[in-house]
Amino acid sequence: MAAEGGALVPIVAAIIGLGVGAQVLADRFQVPSVLFLILAGIIIGPEGLQIITPEAFGGALSAIVGLSVAIIVFEGAFHLTTEKLREAPSATLRLVTIGAIVALVGTAVVVRFALGVPWDVAMLVGSLLVATGPTVITPILEVVPARDRVEIALETEGVVNDVTAAILAVVTFELVLLESPTVNEVVADFARRLGIGILAGLVVAGVVWYLLQYVDLSPDNAPQNARLITLAGALVAFGSANTLATEAGIAAVATAGVVLGNLDIPYKEDIEAFKGDITLLVLSFVFIALAALLEFDTLLGLGGEGIVVVVAVALVVRPLGVMLSTTGDRYTLNERVFMSVVGPRGIIPASVATLFAVQLQNQGLGETADILVGTVFLVILTTVVFEGGFARHIAEYLDVIPMRVIIVGGGKVGRSLAERLEDRGENVVLIERDQEMVELARGEDFTVHQGDGTDTEVLQNAGAENAKIIVAATGDDDANLLVAQLSKSKFDAETVIARANNPDNVDAFEDLGVQTIDASSATAWAIDNAIERPALSDWMTELGRSGDVQEIEVTADDLVGKTISELDDELPNGVLIALVGRDGDSEVPSEDFTLQRGDHITLLGRTESVHQAINRCHPRT
Repeated sequence: MAAEGGALVPIVAAIIGLGVGAQVLADRFQVPSVLFLILAGIIIGPEGLQIITPEAFGGALSAIVGLSVAIIVFEGAFHLTTEKLREAPSATLRLVTIGAIVALVGTAVVVRFALGVPWDVAMLVGSLLVATGPTVITPILEVVPARDRVEIALETEGVVNDVTAAILAVVTFELVLLESPTVNEVVADFARRLGIGILAGLVVAGVVWYLLQYVDLSPDNAPQNARLITLAGALVAFGSANTLATEAGIAAVATAGVVLGNLDIPYKEDIEAFKGDITLLVLSFVFIALAALLEFDTLLGLGGEGIVVVVAVALVVRPLGVMLSTTGDRYTLNERVFMSVVGPRGIIPASVATLFAVQLQNQGLGETADILVGTVFLVILTTVVFEGGFARHIAEYLDVIPMRVIIVGGGKVGRSLAERLEDRGENVVLIERDQEMVELARGEDFTVHQGDGTDTEVLQNAGAENAKIIVAATGDDDANLLVAQLSKSKFDAETVIARANNPDNVDAFEDLGVQTIDASSATAWAIDNAIERPALSDWMTELGRSGDVQEIEVTADDLVGKTISELDDELPNGVLIALVGRDGDSEVPSEDFTLQRGDHITLLGRTESVHQAINRCHPRT
């Protein structure tokens, strides 16, 4: 029997309170909030304090979860703009096609042979576990500032796979219940649900757009009314589509979210902020409520075979799909490994599996229900705890949290600089206003924001607030000067570098305290090197590929007080200490020069050797 209304209120209040607490702890310890949400749910569930039991919500839980998932998916889709999709590399499309197929088939094969279940049940589990989802990926990326192309690919994969996996799972579920379904029936059912969802989403998006664009929302309360209309639209899209076809609601809210997110609607920033706050609350509620219904006996009943499934899904199937999807793109090996080991499953598999389990038990298929719920929740719990909880540590170990560099100007100079920096593992974002240059840079797999780099809002949208280095590299000195001024005054970038096309303008740049590269002098210097020092000139041209030069600060405690000779014995072959800087002066050090904390040393040599030397002298904390 469902809990009385008076008893249900404190339960809901407790869940929301724990959810807020989990968000605060996540921010404090820089780990994804889903880890604390699941732990909180287990603690107050039947395996813990027994505050929440399967009977606490009665039959209302599925409806609550459904509406919550609708808000979560809508919010994620709302941020999936065409601009972001253009910035995403071609691997994104392969992740939601090739990667999804590998996840579906690979998981089904593992479940079939590890647990000994029929193929239809194995395919049902596989279809559910295709979805990574924005509910688990977004919190991870909030504390792991990976390169933009990695974040865009993972976020896009999460949103798209949430929709396709939910619909695919519903169709596959019918295979379990039906006696002898045909392939045509399955494909037709999938297309019907997807089509109904897309149509409902388009209709609702059109109505919401019309209301926001042409209806007087009252100037005093217009932002609030815009937020409420958008929220209501998401829920109406979900409810109407689900009424027409089960689980079509996910496709509807995703469609409505993508369409509205790409339209120029009033009060868009207010809507985004509001939906972000609402999403945090419903995300907390759903994760805690579902985790609270988890019964350890169901998980333990899978035995060692369940562990085999988890290990295979996380360490074999997922990496295989990612590696196949990212072949040939600009991703580094470490980025591909990071994407491979960060693919936790989330709300969609958990909520849909719970709904299926109830229906299976009503059909007298209790054993199948236990296998379904146990396998799905075991994968979710394990991947969220280990992949989510250790995501930042994994990223730091793999060195995929790069320094953000913004280059204003996507011409030959900007793209050549971006290529060199990306080859060294930096997170480079180009800003370019010319459409032809934008398409050219994106065709070379660079992350590009289209817009005028002298516009404060454009710089902010490109991430200037978090940029360590901003480079003004256009062919217009006036534009470069303005970019340099904004970078210094508005964003307080640690390093601002500008290209001076006219030597007469160098003084104007330097008066701002900007490091200035005089294009004429740089060209003359390069020609002189080619004439007088051809071998060095050729080697410098290959910097970042076969060789490298890096200046770093000495921060390793055990190196303080050591001589250059002693340090040289510890460094790998193929690297030299060329210069040591101290108190603003630089010199070529003798072998008995003693190092102090804060000294800046310039390392020269083979790329791999230089990077090993950097880790020795300036270890990451």
